[in-house]
Amino acid sequence: MYGRNRGYMSQSGIPGMTPMVQRIVIANSVVWLAQLVGGRAGLDLTGFGEVSVNGFVDGLRIWEPFTYMWLHATDNILHLLFNMLFLWMIGPQLEMVWGSRRFLRFYLQCGIGAGFVILGWNALCSLWNPMAWYDVTVGASGAIYGVVTAFSLLWPDRTIMLLIPPIPIRAIWFVPLLLVMDTLLGSRNVSVIGHLGGALVAAVLLRSELRTALNWRSLRYRWHRMRMRNRLRAVRREEWERRNDDHRSH
Repeated sequence: MYGRNRGYMSQSGIPGMTPMVQRIVIANSVVWLAQLVGGRAGLDLTGFGEVSVNGFVDGLRIWEPFTYMWLHATDNILHLLFNMLFLWMIGPQLEMVWGSRRFLRFYLQCGIGAGFVILGWNALCSLWNPMAWYDVTVGASGAIYGVVTAFSLLWPDRTIMLLIPPIPIRAIWFVPLLLVMDTLLGSRNVSVIGHLGGALVAAVLLRSELRTALNWRSLRYRWHRMRMRNRLRAVRREEWERRNDDHRSH
């Protein structure tokens, strides 16, 4: 999917890349390379920073909810690439509106908050599945989902074009769609609760925007617009079919 930030030129000269988004992308990339090189040298940076109930509670590694969001799977570079791609597509528009400091603060709050949601959920799941106590999570997805949620709440009626499948969708419905797809199509390696945690933290931080985007009047307005668009498409389809029939008859 994509947003509409392609016309912006950052201080770095990279189209669509604002300063703080650029720094976050670079930081995640450098950490991923350090994980890769360190792993081959016997230095387990991933194990040091990943978040798990076992590490946080039994190992007293209280830094884990703060560090896991800078780590990514070293055996699958797509994990890093997709997260950074989402950040590049959505993040600059928020940074341009909020400024770099507020954007970074929001990004960190969503990622850290998602880390604690992961811990709480896995601790609860361990009551009937003891192995959940040892489940580990890495990745910026919680923070990324928070950014996408913020975009959806600030510009709920903006159109986003999905890549797979290539269909347009209103921004307000994008996060719910992603979460449903995660649940139905995601593998066990996908932390759905981390994604949901980031979205929930963003919703709490932007609760006034959430009320505005999801109040009854706004929902009724969107429903009315959707019906009008469907009627317009039907009229255009009928006109197109009529012209084709006239062309064939001649």
